[in-house]
Amino acid sequence: MTSSAPTVRRRLSCSADDVWATLADGWLYPLFVVGASRMREVDDDWPGVGSEVHHSFGAWPAVVDDTTTVTACEPGLRLRLVASGRPGGEAEVEFRLSPATASGPGDGAVCDVELAEDVVSGPALLVPRILRRPAVVWRNTETLRRLAFVAERRTAG
Repeated sequence: MTSSAPTVRRRLSCSADDVWATLADGWLYPLFVVGASRMREVDDDWPGVGSEVHHSFGAWPAVVDDTTTVTACEPGLRLRLVASGRPGGEAEVEFRLSPATASGPGDGAVCDVELAEDVVSGPALLVPRILRRPAVVWRNTETLRRLAFVAERRTAG
């Protein structure tokens, strides 16, 4: 992942383990990944390196079947993916988790999550980064908002 890839950050009100458990359940991706409309299959060894989630994106009837592949995995810390988005190409996506110290009332666990993404192949590379960046930042800001909804509520009790 290049240092110039658009990156967004969010503090979640749950532990890094809680966030990781959400990322490690491939069936949950359509709940938080903007654009994903359904899961078709999740490899048994997800999120192991080389494993894939088989998803679709778009709105019916214009739904495209595609895959996302794990290229690096440090459980509880980092998940790097290559997301195929035909016909536009592929994007490299990286989630980075770090436990944080709560600042405020209560002593609940918190986790800082960074999400970086950029196009790595295909026709989308023809769009200059300065024009791609606002859309990627908007999409990933919403993805982290949705990830927070899922991870925080899965652990609320």
